[in-house]
Amino acid sequence: MDWAEIGIAIGMTFYFVFPAYTANSFALLVGGGTPMDFGRKMRDGKRILGDGKTWRGLVGGSLLATGVGLIMNYAGLLLPADWVHPWSRSDWAYNSDWGFAIAVIFILCFGAMLGDSLGSFIKRRRGIGQGGKALLLDQLTFLLVAWLLLFALATGWFLDHFLYNYRWCGIIALLILTPLIHRFINWVGYKIGAKKVPW
Repeated sequence: MDWAEIGIAIGMTFYFVFPAYTANSFALLVGGGTPMDFGRKMRDGKRILGDGKTWRGLVGGSLLATGVGLIMNYAGLLLPADWVHPWSRSDWAYNSDWGFAIAVIFILCFGAMLGDSLGSFIKRRRGIGQGGKALLLDQLTFLLVAWLLLFALATGWFLDHFLYNYRWCGIIALLILTPLIHRFINWVGYKIGAKKVPW
C-alpha cells in the first residue's frame, strides 16, 4: 500500500469537495425570503422543512459555492497537469472544458444544499426544531447527497475523482473528518453572527 499516494488521494478528495462545504455558509449569508416549503405542514402537523430553508438560500448558496469551485478550477489549470486535476480535467484527458467544470461543480454544490434540506426534513419528522442538534445528520447528509447526485449525473467523473487510485480512502477520511470540519465552520459562523447556534 502506497501511503504517499493515499495521502495525496485524501488531499485531492477534500480539494474537490471543498466548494460543497461552503454552500451552506453562503446560504446563511444570502438566505431569507420565501421558505422552500411555503410554510406548509405535513400530516404530522410539523413543517416540511421550516423557515430556515429558503429558495434564496438554496439558489444563492449553490451559485456562490459554484463560484468558489470555478476560482479553484482556474487556479488548478495554472498548475502542471500532474499536480492537480481540476474539475474540467480527467485523469485520461487533460483539457479545459469550462462547461463541464461548471456543470460538475454546480451539481456538487446543489447536491450539498439538497442534502442539507433533507437533513432538515428528517429533523422535523423527529421533532427537532430549527437549530436543534442532530448527531451526524447535520454533518454528513449534505456530503452524502452531493456525492450521490454527482454519481448519478456524472458517473465517470465521480469514479475517476472519488474512487479510483486510492481516492476511496479520501471518502472514508472525509466521512470521519467532516463532522469536525462542519462543527468548526459553524462555530466560526456563530462567532461572526451568521448563525444563532454554534453547531
